[in-house]
Formats: sequence, structure tokens, C-alpha cells
Amino acid sequence: MKAAVIHGPKKVTYDTVDDPKLKDERDIILKVTATAICGSDLHIYTGGIPQPRPMVLGHEFMGIVEEVGKGVGNLKRGDRVVVPFPIACGHCFFCNHDLPGHCEHSNPEHYGPEGGLLTEKGGALFGYTDLYGGYDGGQAQYVRVPYADYGPRKVPDSLTDEQVLFLTDIFPTGYTGIDWGNVQGGETVAIFGSGPVGIMAAKSAWLRGAEQVIIVDTLLYRLEKAKEAAHATTVLWDDDGPKGVVEQIRTLTQGRGADVCVDAVGFEPDRSFMDKAKAVVNMEKGSPKVLEACMSAVRRGGTVSVLGVYPTTYDNFPIGQFFDKGLIIKGGQAPAQKHIDTLLKYVEEGKVRLDDIITHRLPLSEISHAYDIFKYKKEDCVKVVLDPWK
Repeated sequence: MKAAVIHGPKKVTYDTVDDPKLKDERDIILKVTATAICGSDLHIYTGGIPQPRPMVLGHEFMGIVEEVGKGVGNLKRGDRVVVPFPIACGHCFFCNHDLPGHCEHSNPEHYGPEGGLLTEKGGALFGYTDLYGGYDGGQAQYVRVPYADYGPRKVPDSLTDEQVLFLTDIFPTGYTGIDWGNVQGGETVAIFGSGPVGIMAAKSAWLRGAEQVIIVDTLLYRLEKAKEAAHATTVLWDDDGPKGVVEQIRTLTQGRGADVCVDAVGFEPDRSFMDKAKAVVNMEKGSPKVLEACMSAVRRGGTVSVLGVYPTTYDNFPIGQFFDKGLIIKGGQAPAQKHIDTLLKYVEEGKVRLDDIITHRLPLSEISHAYDIFKYKKEDCVKVVLDPWK
């Protein structure tokens, strides 16, 4: 079969690889009909999260069931399904507590309670390095899906692939940021990052009854997409840095700050030379400056939801500010399985549209170009959807 394979930093190629095979009675083999590149994939692409051996990338995919293990009783060949990005058994302590990203069984080689940089990680993710299970991903023509009696959801024939594809990750992830903020109605939500996850968080905030939704980004074209797709108030993070952004958010909230701030950027934001030099001196990966801006922009007693990836420790973390303001900070991998059924119903009922963030539709054979424009924000790229059969 054909697949997108990473061979090292900034080298993703369109390769011929072995077809996947059933390895367990709870597996299925899925013929992938649509897949996408996620912002999290870029951390592997840049080398920010290391992957020393070649691996098929991709954790946003859906398709048609091709083969079924004998332990999977809820699916049959020909079923059309969408697959949540965490690989989870469905029966361990954490799965039973709606925390599939912490599954105790899916990542046996690297799992542990500590949550370290290179050891004792959480549960497995599709196509997301050996640290997270070493499972090949879905930027391919076929993919093996473990624990298929727990993760995949059937989708109705009335909905197109593009209408439901983002139930795999970015919609549940954006929704999780709002859910962690306990948005009940009437709140101001400020979202840092106008990429796919940030826009999905904005859509989710409206679904949960927010009164005002603000999106911050460094690029005007991404802010225009946020206005168009999520009807958000936009704030440009310009050369003045976070101070001006925080002041604008406070101005929009009677001086208090937002009730909920969402970090949809993570450890690899746009950075100055001095930011990069500081990271080298402190032996840090990337920068926590977006998280720090969220902590300033949120009101006292508010919540900061961290959806962006942070793989390491950081010097001078503002714990004094956290304490003085009485903040709640929640973060981690989104529990996609927890929310996917509710979110699918929103899509079915027409309460939310997901495919309006797509800017590029490309064949999988153009995977190198796709990663290039997505990473470097060329051609006003916001979201790339790939056809594995072209």
C-alpha cells in the first residue's frame, strides 16, 4: 500500500509499505477514505518530538472496515467509521474514568505514572512516535485499528467524509478545552491560536453558550478564517508581544480578563531569536510563552485549558501568578471517546459545521508538499485533507 512515512526531521515521503495485518482479535483493518494533517503531527515533522525509525504518520482518519477480528462484535466489513485518535482498551481504570489518553494497556513499552519526557508516557496514539506506542497511523491507504470494539464510531450515510472527519481529533480536542473550562453560558472565552483546534474550540464555545469568543493569532489570514468559520472577535499578536494582547482582552472584559483561556498553540509558537536563545541556555524545547500569556489574560479564579503540546519542563514558570490569581489549569490529550457521540449528534443535527476550515484538498501522493505548506503557513493554509487513493 501507499503511505506517508517520516524518515527524520522535515522528511516525509510517499512510500510503498507492507499492508497492515490483524494482530489481535479486537483489531480491524480499515480502508482509509479520508485523512488529514494535524498540528500535532508537525511536532514530529520538526523533530520536536523524536522518532528515530521510519513510521507511517497520521491520527486523523476515517474509512470503511475491510477486515474484522473475531473479538469485534459491533462492526462488520463494509461499515463506515470514524476513529478517535487515542488508542485505548476501554476496560482499564483510566478508560473506565473517561480518560482514554491514559489507557494502561495500549502503550506497554513506554507507559508509566511519572509522565516523563522520554519514559513513563500515557496511552498510545496513532502514528505518533514509538514513545506513544509505535502504531502506524492513518495517512495511508490502510491502517490497523486496535481495540476496535471500543474506539471507532459508525457514521450515517447522509454525512460526507469531510463533514465528520474532524471528529477524530480536532473537534473533540477543541470541545475538551471548553468543557474543562466548565462553560455553562454567558462566559467570555479567549483562544490563543487560530489554527484548526483553536477554531474548533471557538465553535465549541458557542455550542456551550459563551457570550463572547475571542481568538488570538500572529497571522491575519488565520484570523480571517476564524471570523468566517467561527464568528469570533479577533486579536492580532503583533511585534509588541503578549502585553498588547492581554490589554485588549481585558478591555473587552471590563478589565477582569476572560473567564476561560485556551492555549491551542503549545511549545512551538512563532519565536524571536532571544526566545530561542533562552531555550538553548535552559535546555528547554520550544517556549511556554503562549501558556504564560493565557495565565495573564484569564481573570482571577478563571480556567486555563492547555490543548497545545508541552513535552518538557520550563524554567521560571509563573507559579506565583497561578497561586495569587487562584487559577485552574487543565491540560493533556483530549478524551475523544468521551465526547465523540455528543459531537456527532451536533453534526447530524446541523448545529455545527466542521468542513469550513478546509483550505487544501490534496492527493496523498503530494504529502511532502502538504506538510511544507501546513508547517510554514504557505498558500494561506489552515487545514489539509488528503485522499489516500490519489
